[in-house]
Amino acid sequence: MDFNIAVVKGDGIGPEIVDEAIKVLNCVGEKFGHTFNYKEVLAGGCSIDVNGVPLTQETIDICKNADSVLLGAVGGPKWDNVDSTLRPEKALLGLRSELGLFANIRPAMMYEALADACPIKKEIIGDGFDLVVCRELTGDVYFGKHYRKESENGYGIMGCDDMNYSTYEVERIARRAFEMARVRSKKVTSVDKANVLETSRVWRETVTKVAKDYPDVELDYMYVDNAAMQLVRNPGQFDVIVTGNLFGDILSDEASMITGSIGMLPSASLNEGGRGMYEPIHGSAPDIAGKNIANPIATILSAAMMLKYSFNLTDEANVIEKAVNDVLNDGCRTADIALKGEDVLSTSQMGDKICEKIKLG
Repeated sequence: MDFNIAVVKGDGIGPEIVDEAIKVLNCVGEKFGHTFNYKEVLAGGCSIDVNGVPLTQETIDICKNADSVLLGAVGGPKWDNVDSTLRPEKALLGLRSELGLFANIRPAMMYEALADACPIKKEIIGDGFDLVVCRELTGDVYFGKHYRKESENGYGIMGCDDMNYSTYEVERIARRAFEMARVRSKKVTSVDKANVLETSRVWRETVTKVAKDYPDVELDYMYVDNAAMQLVRNPGQFDVIVTGNLFGDILSDEASMITGSIGMLPSASLNEGGRGMYEPIHGSAPDIAGKNIANPIATILSAAMMLKYSFNLTDEANVIEKAVNDVLNDGCRTADIALKGEDVLSTSQMGDKICEKIKLG
């Protein structure tokens, strides 16, 4: 089978880690008889340098016409002082909006081989954890109106950001969460701030209504501050966390760190038709860009999510996931997940090791 993938390598370590994901995809293609065709496009800071804007219509069109999008990372201090409307991160928001990517799926699990890298005590994590943050991606304060005005009390300029959700937006992300829970451990935790925010009260009411269609799935609620605490107190209590854009952004980063490294966490951003954009949740890490030391595993696992969610190639995705687990069990480590005294692999060496496991598996 042939699949067309739009590739946005982006900025910083983006090109290095995406190259390793492509290497792994090609290895899977050879093993299973698939052909992956890649079309590289610019977005983020590199697009600002070439085109003057973080996202062009050409990039949007190519991404829309592709079967899926593989993305590295965007941004960096080089573009910190550009106009706010031209920041590299605008490319991500633009792609999410143009492609209708409303559901951000971010799994976080504890690999047994990396238990010592986890900042949480072993007696707390126990047998580990395996959770998913299901984050609504096209609403909330990130897509609300942003403006400034003079305060009426003489305190100076006020910055204003509108936070809002419609019942439609909440219902579709809630259904995605419940459907995921059905094939996992059948538990959904809805995270909001309903004791303070009207947006969250609409959120909770809507999730409660949707839950009636899924009587086989347990539903509980947490305020976001408590959820942040519970993630480090007892991460094993969670199965699927469903929450809004702002809270999901924060909680998924927290979830990544309790796995031992943000370099381990992939993500999928999906539209209603199943097409998606796949990317690691970490940033562009410009301080280590070009040094061949970044951890490519999050990007490689993002490619595995692409195979599973957009291409329905579950066996192929499982092969990648098993290969990652196997190399970790063999003691293969990049700098971010290595303990003192352990040998460290480069970015490309880690990609090679994973490919070796795929060929042998």
